[in-house]
Amino acid sequence: MAFELPDLPYPYDALEPYISSQTMHLHHDKHHQAYVTNLNNLIEGTELENKSLEDIVVATFNQPAKEGIFNNAGQHWNHCLFWRVMKKGGGGQPGGELLRRIEDAFGSFEGFREKFREAAVTQFGSGWAWLAVDGEELKVLKTPNAVNPLVYGMVPILGLDVWEHAYYLDYQNRRPEYVAAFLNHLVNWETVEEELHKALS
Repeated sequence: MAFELPDLPYPYDALEPYISSQTMHLHHDKHHQAYVTNLNNLIEGTELENKSLEDIVVATFNQPAKEGIFNNAGQHWNHCLFWRVMKKGGGGQPGGELLRRIEDAFGSFEGFREKFREAAVTQFGSGWAWLAVDGEELKVLKTPNAVNPLVYGMVPILGLDVWEHAYYLDYQNRRPEYVAAFLNHLVNWETVEEELHKALS
């Protein structure tokens, strides 16, 4: 069954002024759609055609002959999470079990914020910053290009796209401002907590 581009869970202008409607249209309708189209074309008629997206990502990682499949599958998966973990009026601090586990892993919520910010700002070139579940623990990591923590046996529950197409229209070369806007105003912590419970179940 062919993969499909998911609808955004909010209007294109919902994340303004932090991410513009123009960026969302370009990022979702053009970039993400291209990954989906390319992935479907690349796996058609192959043994991967009926595999889950997660299985395709893991199976094609570090396989030079399947690099194109991996890149498009990884980016499709990454963006599906990215859209879900943002909302209008988001940001701030989570509560519940998510906050408790963050404090256990990083000493404090501020400790997590700084570690996540550093990962996002220092990822050289295109890539992602993540909060992921590794067994029972939470970890922050950064990955290049389409790579995500699934390939290391972890489950991502929060991801920030730091490819230039994600922010350049709105922030130009000021990636730290984009990262701050994401943490302060956009993260949907309720969804991140849902992803945490799914990862632990």
